[in-house]
Amino acid sequence: MPWIDACSAAEIEAEGARRFDHGGRTFAIFRNHENGYFCTDGLCTHEEVHLADGLVVENTIECPKHSSIFDFTTGEVETPPACNNLRTYPTRVEGGRVLIEL
Repeated sequence: MPWIDACSAAEIEAEGARRFDHGGRTFAIFRNHENGYFCTDGLCTHEEVHLADGLVVENTIECPKHSSIFDFTTGEVETPPACNNLRTYPTRVEGGRVLIEL
């Protein structure tokens, strides 16, 4: 699988998120409170709302529409109404750029 250059690491603040569209798909890239970077599918599994617009707290993202909470390190749903986990993607930072493996 190829590594895709998604954005500058500096574009995402601590406990922040950024939407990334590639190949007709939407992803969300997160930066946690410990400067770790993570990538998941970009749409909530409940009603396909963009997760990058939600609230990041430590290793979780809260969907801005119905407040489902996901652990973005594993993709696991922590709070309904969503009941399907998010798919996660390997992520690394190299030369100040965030790369994701799709």
